[in-house]
Amino acid sequence: MKLPNQFYRPLAIGAPAPYREPPVKVERMIHFVPPHLEKFRAKVPDIAKQVDVVLGNLEDAIPADAKEAARAGFIEMAKAVDFGATGLWTRMNSLNSPWALDDMIEVVGAVGNKLDVVMLPKVEGPWDIAYLDQLLAQLEAKNGVARPIMIHAILETAEGVKNVDAIAAASPRMHGISLGPADLAASRAMKTTRVGGGHPEYKVIADSEGEAPRAAFQQDLWHYTIAKMVDACASAGIKAFYGPFGDFSDPAACEAQFRNAFLLGCAGAWSLHPTQIDIAKRVFSPDPKEVAFAKRVLEAMPDGTGAVMIDGRMQDDATWKQCKVVVDLAKQVAAKDADFAAIYGL
Repeated sequence: MKLPNQFYRPLAIGAPAPYREPPVKVERMIHFVPPHLEKFRAKVPDIAKQVDVVLGNLEDAIPADAKEAARAGFIEMAKAVDFGATGLWTRMNSLNSPWALDDMIEVVGAVGNKLDVVMLPKVEGPWDIAYLDQLLAQLEAKNGVARPIMIHAILETAEGVKNVDAIAAASPRMHGISLGPADLAASRAMKTTRVGGGHPEYKVIADSEGEAPRAAFQQDLWHYTIAKMVDACASAGIKAFYGPFGDFSDPAACEAQFRNAFLLGCAGAWSLHPTQIDIAKRVFSPDPKEVAFAKRVLEAMPDGTGAVMIDGRMQDDATWKQCKVVVDLAKQVAAKDADFAAIYGL
């Protein structure tokens, strides 16, 4: 464990100092692109105008014989595209793979000054973050990178869930944590082949009342893990994200899963298909009615103390804090998205 006076010290001579406060950005969707395929790279200039984050994927879903092509394709894409206010991320290969080291050496060496975040898969504990933290500092120093590249961990093993508090607080580079439900399901020996979402057999049933049919209610497989991840991230001052939803043919279920994550405290989710971009944008932008009501509460309680009655409901210090969360997020979204700025009146 680092002493507090050492926590923000650069880990390599010549590396940029870590952020003391993470940059404030709207990141409602992290849109995945397979950079080994030219037809998808060609769409990135247009996609970058629609999304909050473009991520070049180097890990899962990239065939072993295409890993180097994906890395080269990401570098080409990063150099060619003006991302403007849109974030540029990459998901590197896992630390136990033969590609991880070259991913970082080549990507940071070529486009380190354009790269915002490295997503690290299959994080088991703070030791994984510490390794990448040190490596990034060395590569930043070597390549003259002017600002620190942040780390985003994926929570997709039982060991990682157990250690999520330590992972969240492992480094000032920590940007956030995403839930990786497919690998996590395998790690836990969960009996589901779905990528995110619920399962019809994970349910509770109503009590028996004679011969009457018993109502059944499907439950959320991921509620506990998302809530634990959100608490870890909130206590460390970083962001929590829902990960992938794999059934592109069921937008209603995707929206429900995203909304559950949003209500629990997640800042965004992954979009793996263009149809999921608008879902994430809609879900992770606060509801206009909620924003309007929250603004009324803040206006009625300018200093955040006391209590007032609005529409027959008592609002006090605690609800003022809730309303401030909603309005602050609405302001961030409005600054990024002109359509929502008009809707919110901000």
